[in-house]
Amino acid sequence: MAKKPDLVVYDEERQKYDAAIKPYGTNASAPAIKPLNTATWRNDGVDRVNKQFKSRFDELSKAYQELMHQFEYNDLVYNAKFNFEPIIGEVYHLYNNAQQTPFLSIISPDQCNFEHLGSFRLNSQKMWEKQ
Repeated sequence: MAKKPDLVVYDEERQKYDAAIKPYGTNASAPAIKPLNTATWRNDGVDRVNKQFKSRFDELSKAYQELMHQFEYNDLVYNAKFNFEPIIGEVYHLYNNAQQTPFLSIISPDQCNFEHLGSFRLNSQKMWEKQ
């Protein structure tokens, strides 16, 4: 079968002229098809996504900082000197002795003259929590 001219709208598979059922204009006098201006939509989407990423980044950054503080406290307490086995759930006090060496004690800060570095509680995962 001979090829139809470009201006003729013919469906080869169904063997029908189907210009009337197309969702767009098919002749030269039909309204022009203009692409939508999606720049506003795109810019709004990019702005919202960037705000979400920044918010999530700030949350992760804060969580990281908290984790690093926990690590530093645990590192400090576990490397301190103590001559007893700490009991889970109890609060202990960390001091610097005269040689500036940290040590862990059950004596509260109001009963001791050493430099108090902080009080810590041993939780069930054997992590020290600053009190």
